[in-house]
Amino acid sequence: MVGVKIEEIDSGMESLPESSKDLTPEKIPVIEDDYENEEDETLLERLLGLTEMFPENIRNVTYYSWIGCKNGFKQFYCFSRSAAWIFFSTSTILFAPLLFEIERVQIQTAQLNQQKQVLLGPATALSPANTLTPGMPVIPSQ
Repeated sequence: MVGVKIEEIDSGMESLPESSKDLTPEKIPVIEDDYENEEDETLLERLLGLTEMFPENIRNVTYYSWIGCKNGFKQFYCFSRSAAWIFFSTSTILFAPLLFEIERVQIQTAQLNQQKQVLLGPATALSPANTLTPGMPVIPSQ
């Protein structure tokens, strides 16, 4: 085996004065805070305490901006409710007669097809309903 010379490594403790040797991390006295005697703060109290670090004009601008945004959203919500009511009620009033008329025409077409089938046989019911010769008037049944 090769001879290995092991040197002692200086930890630096010998070069410190005696008063600092007592303050090594192992020997530092631990000061325990007594948190049990303090009252718990609520979130509102903490936020209120944080506002004190800002100047009053910044707090006022922030407050009035918040109030303005809140009122703006309220007005937009009220307007959108009214606009939606007007749009849907008007469309119902305007388009309901159109939908009823389309349904009535479809029922009449179905009745004409049924009459054709009864009179001319089942083969004519499969043909389109409006296959009339040109110039022939369409007489609606009532």
